[in-house]
Amino acid sequence: MVRIARKFGIAAAASALLLVGTAADARPRLTGEEQLAKLLDGRVAGKPVDCIYMPTIGSSTVIDKTAIVYDSGRTVYVQRPKVGAESLDDDDILVTELHSSQLCSIDTVQLRDRNGHFWRGFVGLDKFVPYTKPAKVALAD
Repeated sequence: MVRIARKFGIAAAASALLLVGTAADARPRLTGEEQLAKLLDGRVAGKPVDCIYMPTIGSSTVIDKTAIVYDSGRTVYVQRPKVGAESLDDDDILVTELHSSQLCSIDTVQLRDRNGHFWRGFVGLDKFVPYTKPAKVALAD
């Protein structure tokens, strides 16, 4: 009798977890453009640059089928690949082979599957657009 109750309890818990997961998946997922707009909210675009200095980059974020965002603190650089942007997946690992301390618009980035680490493709880079938060201006009395 105790065994049956235990099995029933486990089955009920598993069902509850499944329902919670389904409810979380039900909320609308943002498109890549919407995700990028949210990430850049409050920032101002600067003049595109050909290269970024990689030692200053703290992290990168892949936005599905849209862009790669390189974060260097106050400035984030948006890379909209000219080749292969439709292959971008936020679950991929970016593999970049650098020949100097800079990543440039003539370079490519390989895409690797996070789980199996198999090669998924590549993207051909374009210019990097810097976005910064405007300096706060103190109001005079």
